[in-house]
Amino acid sequence: MALGDLMASRFSQSSVVVYSQLDDCASSHDDGDLSSQRRESETASSGYGNATATSMAYLPQTVVLCELRHYAFEACVPTGPSDSGLVSKWRPKDRMKTGCVALVLCLNISVDPPDVIKISPCARMECWIDPFSMAPQKALETIGKTLSQQYERWQPRARYKVQLDPTVEEVKKLCNTCRKYAKSERVLFHYNGHGVPKPTANGEIWLFNKSYTQYIPLPISDLDSWLKTPSIYVFDCSAAGMIVNSFIELYDLGGSSSSGSARDCILLAACEPHETLPQSAEFPADVFTSCLTTPIKMALRWFCTRSLLHESLDYTLIDKIPGRQNDRKTLLGELNWIFTAVTDTIAWNVLPHDLFQRLFRQDLLVASLFRNFLLAERIMRSANCSPISYPQLPPTHQHHMWDAWDMAAEICLSQLPSLVEDPNAEFQPSPFFTEQLTAFEVWLDHGSELKKPPEQLPIVLQVLLSQCHRSRALVLLGRFLDMGSWAVDLALSVGIFPYVLKLLQTMTPELRQILVFIWTKILALDKSCQVDLVKDGGHIYFIRFLDSMEAYPEQRAMAAFVLAVIVDGHRRGQEACFEASLIHVCLKHLQGPTLNDAQTEPLFLQWLCLCLGKLWEDFTEAQIFGLQADAPAICAPLLSEPQPEVRASAVFALGTLLDVGSGNGVGGEEEYDDDEKIRPEISIVRSLLNVASDGSPLVRAEVAVALGRFAFGHNKHLKSIAAAYWKPQSNSLLNSLPSLAHMKGSVVSSQIGPLLRGTNDNYGRVSTSSPLASSGIMHGSPLSDDSSHHSDSGILNDGVSNGVVNHSTPEPLDNAIYSQCVLAMCTLAKDPSPRIASLGRRVLAIIGIEQVVAKPMKSTGNSVRPGESITATPIPSFSGLARSSSWFDMNGGHMPFRTPPVSPPRPNYLAGMRRVYSLELRPHIMSPDSGLADPLLGSAGTSGASERSFLPQSTIYNWSCGHFSKPLLIVADDSKEVLSKREEREKFALEHIAKCQHSSVSKLNNQIASWDTKFETGTKTILLNPFSPIVVAADEKERIRVWNYQEQKEATLLNSFDNHDFPDKGIAKLCLVNELDDSLLLAASSDGHIRIWKDYTLKGKQKLVTAFSSILGHKPGVRSLNAVVDWQQQSGYLYASGELPSIMLWDLDKEQLINSIPSSSDCSISALSASQVHGGHFAAGFVDGSVRLYDVRTPEM
Repeated sequence: MALGDLMASRFSQSSVVVYSQLDDCASSHDDGDLSSQRRESETASSGYGNATATSMAYLPQTVVLCELRHYAFEACVPTGPSDSGLVSKWRPKDRMKTGCVALVLCLNISVDPPDVIKISPCARMECWIDPFSMAPQKALETIGKTLSQQYERWQPRARYKVQLDPTVEEVKKLCNTCRKYAKSERVLFHYNGHGVPKPTANGEIWLFNKSYTQYIPLPISDLDSWLKTPSIYVFDCSAAGMIVNSFIELYDLGGSSSSGSARDCILLAACEPHETLPQSAEFPADVFTSCLTTPIKMALRWFCTRSLLHESLDYTLIDKIPGRQNDRKTLLGELNWIFTAVTDTIAWNVLPHDLFQRLFRQDLLVASLFRNFLLAERIMRSANCSPISYPQLPPTHQHHMWDAWDMAAEICLSQLPSLVEDPNAEFQPSPFFTEQLTAFEVWLDHGSELKKPPEQLPIVLQVLLSQCHRSRALVLLGRFLDMGSWAVDLALSVGIFPYVLKLLQTMTPELRQILVFIWTKILALDKSCQVDLVKDGGHIYFIRFLDSMEAYPEQRAMAAFVLAVIVDGHRRGQEACFEASLIHVCLKHLQGPTLNDAQTEPLFLQWLCLCLGKLWEDFTEAQIFGLQADAPAICAPLLSEPQPEVRASAVFALGTLLDVGSGNGVGGEEEYDDDEKIRPEISIVRSLLNVASDGSPLVRAEVAVALGRFAFGHNKHLKSIAAAYWKPQSNSLLNSLPSLAHMKGSVVSSQIGPLLRGTNDNYGRVSTSSPLASSGIMHGSPLSDDSSHHSDSGILNDGVSNGVVNHSTPEPLDNAIYSQCVLAMCTLAKDPSPRIASLGRRVLAIIGIEQVVAKPMKSTGNSVRPGESITATPIPSFSGLARSSSWFDMNGGHMPFRTPPVSPPRPNYLAGMRRVYSLELRPHIMSPDSGLADPLLGSAGTSGASERSFLPQSTIYNWSCGHFSKPLLIVADDSKEVLSKREEREKFALEHIAKCQHSSVSKLNNQIASWDTKFETGTKTILLNPFSPIVVAADEKERIRVWNYQEQKEATLLNSFDNHDFPDKGIAKLCLVNELDDSLLLAASSDGHIRIWKDYTLKGKQKLVTAFSSILGHKPGVRSLNAVVDWQQQSGYLYASGELPSIMLWDLDKEQLINSIPSSSDCSISALSASQVHGGHFAAGFVDGSVRLYDVRTPEM
C-alpha cells in the first residue's frame, strides 16, 4: 500500500526490526512513487503548504467492503420476518363477543330499603327518568326499557332480557336462558339494587319473594354457577365492593371448576365495601350506570357544574346536542370520538400490555364499558365514592389527558347554543386531533426507544378513521414505525392492524406510497400478516403499485418486498399472486431496465428477483409458467450486475426455478426425459456456472444452494459422472478424471464464464485453465495433466462397464454440463469462505462424494506418522476437501484409496446416496456441526420430506429482509466522526510526506524496536501500519500475528490467528484496505485465495469480511501456483496473477472480476506493483526479468 510503503520495513527469518530515520519521519520509499511525488510537488512549488495541497491527490478517497453484507456473512445465519416470538403477542388472543345481556332491576319504587336513610333533596333519576313522575309499575317498565336501549347503543347485536323486581327463581331461569343462548360467548349481568338492602358480608345480593313482603338473599356462588363463564357483571348498588370480594374469595377457594370462570370473569362495581352511593341531587341515582351507558351526557353535565360556562349554559341544551354519535362530522359524533380517543389513550398508557389487550381490544362491549368505567371513576371520586373492578385497574381519575377532554368539551359546549338556535349554522371541528398529532410529531423529533413511548399512539389510531387527518397521521405513523421493530410492535399492540388493512381498499393515490411503506415495516417484523392480506385481497393493491410507473423504484422495491413476504412459504399466497399475474409484472420490469435507466435501482431489481424466487419456490405450476415465459433468459443478464446483492438474488430466482424432483432420480425418470423441462434447466445451470467463481461470498453461497437443488433433481446423472471421476485405473491415481479440455476441439483460455459472458461458444466445455480444473480436486491430480486428455464419453462408458452407472448415458451435451457441475461443486467445497465451503461439501454429499480431511500436521519426510491426523487436537471444524498439499501431499503424493463394494449401503445412509470413494485415513468421528455434509450422514430418515430438509438453505432472502427492518427514512449520522478521523490521518500522512520530500537524510540506523516473532518456519510476509505503531506478519503456515511496538523495546502481541485451516505455501502478500478509515487486512495466500479481515488487532475478535479466489485457471502443466497480488486503493482494484497468461483485475467495490488483461508474454509474472498515485496504472515483472507497465483505463487493454 502507498502509505504503508512510506514506512520502512525489513524482516529477518525469525525476528522483526523496525528502524527510524534521524528526523523521525520514518519513511523510505521502494517503488519510485516518492520521487515522482517530489518532482510533481517541486514543479508546483517548493513551499510546504503547496506540498500539502498537491499531495491530497495521493490520498485515496475510495472506501470498499463496508456494506451491510460485509458485517456478518460468516458470523450468523440471518432470520427473516418472524411469525412467532415478539410478533405474535400483539394479536388479540381470541376475539370475543357478548352475545346476551341480562338486566336485573330491583327498584321497588316508592319503598325505600330499611338500611338506607335518604337526604332531601335526594338523587332520584334512574336512566335519566324520574320514577315518581308516573305510576310505579309504568316507571319500572320504562326504566327497564330505557336501560336496555342504552346498552344496545354499545352492542346492538346482543339479545337483551330484562327482569324487573324479580324473585330468585326468575333470576335463575334468566341466567340459564342467557347461558343457553350465548353458548361460549360472554354474558353480561347487570344488577341494580337501589330498592333492596346492601349486599351481605357473606356475599349475597337481595331479591324479592313473590308477594314483595320479604327480601330474599341470593348467594354469589349460585349466581356464578348459573351464569358460568365467560361473563361480565355490573353491580350498581351501595357496598358493591362486598360482592367483588366474595367473587375473589370464591375463585381463590374454588377448585378447578371455578378456576376456569376466574380466568374469564370481569366485575364492575359502583363503590368500595364500606361506601354508599352518592345521594347528592346533582347526580342521578344510578350515576354508575349512567357513566357506563350514557358517558357523553354524564360527562358534560358533570363538567358544566365545574366549568366557567355553568352560569351561561342551560343544562337542558345538553340533551339537544345535534348529530348522531357515530357521525364524526357532527357535534355529538365528534364529542364521542374525542371521548373514545382520550379514554383509550389513558388506558393504553396506564395499563399493563396484556390487560389492555384483554379489556380494551378483545370484546367491543367490554372495551366500551371499561372506557366508560374510567369516566365513572373520575366523576364518582369527586363524590367520595370509588368504583372498583376485577381485574383491578390503577387509578386514572387524575390523568392529564382528562384536561384535554375538558378543553375539547368546553370548545364544543361553547358552540352549542348557536347550533341549537340555528340548525343550519356551521359546526367548527375541535382542534383536539390536530393538536395531538402535533404532540406526536414533537415526540418523533426527540423521542427514542429509551424514552417513554408516545402517549398519543392510540389517538393516531383514531385519527386514521377521519379523512381530513388521515394523510398526516399515516405519514407520522410511518416515521414512528421506521424507528425500529419495538415501534412496530407498540403500534400493533395499540390495534393499528385492522385499520391499515382496511385502508388497502381505498384507491386514494396520495396514500399509496405511505401505505406501502407502513406495510413494509409491519411485514419486516411479522410474517404472519401474509394470511390476513391474502384473505382480504390486499396483495392486489401491492401488485398494482409494483406495476405503476409513477412511484420511485425504491418504493416499488418495498411493494416487491411485501409481495415476497406474502408468498414466502404460504401456498395460498403463492396461488393468489400467481393468479393475479405477479410473474408477468415482475418479468416485465426486469426487462424494462434496459429501456429506462431510471428504473435500474439495484434494490428494485434485487427484490423483483427475490419476489419471483419466493413465488415459484416449490410451486410447480408457477415454475412451469416461469420457464414458458422465458424467465431464465430474462434473469441471466442480472448475473453480471455490479451489485452483489442483485447478482445473488438473480441466482436465487434461477435456483428456485429448478425443480427438485424426487431426489434420487428414481421415479423422476420420465420427468427428466422431458426435453421441455431439461433444456431450460440446463440453460439455468449454465448461467449459474458463470458466477460460480464470483468475487462475493453472497453470490457463491446462492450458487451452492442452487447447485444443491440441481444435484437433488438430477442425482442419478451426477452420481454416475462423479463415480466415473473417482474410478481407479491401473496404478495411476485418479487417472480417470476427464479434463474436458477437447470437448469441442478448442480450448477456452479463461474461467468458465465471466470473461466471455458476451460469447456463446464457452458453453458446453471447460478448459484446463478453468477455475474448477485449476484448483483441481487435489493438487497434482491429472486435471491439469496431459495424461488425462481423453474424451468424456470413453470415461462414461468405462463407468457403465464398471457397474457403477446403471442407466442409459445422457446426451453428450448434458454430460458436459454435468461434468462442469461436479467440478464447480468441488471448487465450492474448497472455497476460501468457511460458510460456502460447508455448503459445497453438503452439495457434494448429495451426489455421493464424501471426503473428510484432517488438518495436516508438520510433515516429517514423506510420511504421516500413524495416528497423527487421528489424535490431533480436536479441530473445531473440518474444511472438507482441502487444497493442494493439504491432503494429497500429506502422504508424499501416494494416498491409498479404497473402493467400497457396490453392495447396498448401510441402512442409516440416505436412500440413493452412498460414498463413492473415501480416504483410508479418517479422522475421529465428526460431530454433526463439524463440517462435511452436516446432518446428511447418520440420519435414519429416508422419506422424501426428510431428504428435502438436507438441501442447503438459501439465505439471501432472509438477509435482504434485514434492510427493511432498519430505519429507512433517516440516515445514520456517524459520518462526522468518520470524516474527522479521516482528516486527522490525512493531515498526519501529508505532514510526513512533506517532511520526507524536504529531507536529504536517508539513512536507516535508529532502531526503534526488535523482537522475536516466535514463528517456527520464519516470517514470510510483513506489513507496517502507517498510522499506528502496529506490525502484522505471517509465516509459511499462514499464521498471522499482530504486534504493537510502541514504548517498550519488546513489542506486545495484540492478536494471533490462522488465516485458514488448510495452509499451503504461506501468504504471498499482506495489504491494508481502507487505511485512511477503519482499515481491513487483506491476506493473499500463495494459491490466489484472498481473505479480508476486520478487527484484526483485537484478540480473538477478528472477523472475515469477504473471501474469494483471485486466480481462475492456470497454464497447462503447471503443478503449483504462486500467486502475485497487489491492491490499489484509489481505484478499488485488486490485481492478481501467477502462472497465468493474463492478469486478473478485480473490483472490490463490486466484488467482481471486471477484466482479464492478457500479459502478452510466455513467462509467468513474478511481481505486481500498482501505482498508488494514478488509479488504473500498474507494473508487472516477469520471470525473464522484463517489466511491463499497464493502464487499465485504455479500451484496448
